[in-house]
Amino acid sequence: MMSYGYDPHLSEGAAKTPLFQTSTFVFKNSKEGRAYFEVAYGLRKKKNSEDLPLSYARINNPNAEIAEERLKLWDKAESCALFQSGMAAISTSILELSKPGGLILHSSTLYGGTNHFIKDVLPKYNISSMEFDDNDSLDKIISEKKKKFGDIDVNIVYIESPANPTNQIIDIEKCSELAKKLSTKKNKALLLIDNTFMGPIWSKPIDFGADVVLYSVTKYLGGHSDIVAGAALGKKSVIDRIKSSRVFFGNISSPFTSWLLLRSLETLKIRMEKEAETALKIAKYLVKHPKIEKVNYLGLISKSNKQYKLYKKQYGAGGAMITIYVKGDLDNAYRFLDNLKLIKLAVSLGGTESLACHPGTMTHVDVNEKTKNRIGITNSLVRLSIGLEDSDDLIYDIKNALNECK
Repeated sequence: MMSYGYDPHLSEGAAKTPLFQTSTFVFKNSKEGRAYFEVAYGLRKKKNSEDLPLSYARINNPNAEIAEERLKLWDKAESCALFQSGMAAISTSILELSKPGGLILHSSTLYGGTNHFIKDVLPKYNISSMEFDDNDSLDKIISEKKKKFGDIDVNIVYIESPANPTNQIIDIEKCSELAKKLSTKKNKALLLIDNTFMGPIWSKPIDFGADVVLYSVTKYLGGHSDIVAGAALGKKSVIDRIKSSRVFFGNISSPFTSWLLLRSLETLKIRMEKEAETALKIAKYLVKHPKIEKVNYLGLISKSNKQYKLYKKQYGAGGAMITIYVKGDLDNAYRFLDNLKLIKLAVSLGGTESLACHPGTMTHVDVNEKTKNRIGITNSLVRLSIGLEDSDDLIYDIKNALNECK
């Protein structure tokens, strides 16, 4: 994986992938340029023996292509498309794979940006949406869909698991079956999943029937809080469609961002393993603390919990995201956040540094209060992203901050 997709002999023997900081590429001759654009614009299909050149950095660039090849390995995907942000990957994928007059079914808890895009932006393009409860039976979900939307085609079933910020887990195989049941001869419903919280180290959604796996690469894959990027992975036929839209939306990952991602992928496994190890220690401390009402951490799901089997089937570890509910009101949650010293008050997650935020009034402020209360995004909820600091130092910081709470 460390060197996959890169031939040093094509780059002056450089051991590490160079940065290809260029906007355009030189064709060998006119016929080569013609051949490229005939395929790029769909005038003909690429021949099996044809090796097409690079042309323009909005369409492709060596750094992005090498990073895409390496990301494919982690998720066992046929193809990968890199984007300028996680929301670019999500919005481009949804717009390409849905249709005006169509319907998207989505799980109840989503990242705030995704929730806003589905509920407030897509209606402008005549694309409707319906929320479903994963605890309901498939028959109930389908019956509810028919009751509200009749025979409208479902283009996408969209889920997030674990969900941001509650850590709720969703049965991927069940949702894959839902997509199949909602498909027709003329319309195939696709299952899209945001796998940002667990990353390809702890979760392989394609193994459970996902058609497209989406990431905010900014988070664990990038891992250093110094890039903004996104990715979509899946079957080549589906990702080729998404890449086609990416060309015209102009949101491919830049050469420099892709180059930094190549650096990050080399340490992905050891970073995520250490962060998960530390998160488990912190979660065990928090669950016993008198000023903490509840802790949602996958690694603490008990064997008696009905979600335990699902957790063990879908995930290889508990991850490094901890959701806590601080006893008291909003002011008490703010006291905790404002008195953290080592852990920084900031949105985002998955970096080497530990971060904390208040989703209800920050990342999910756009979600209406009724929905937030129903799915558990209350004023007492605080989201922690555990980094690479020493576990004892982090616990000491949390302890001191909680001492300031009433």
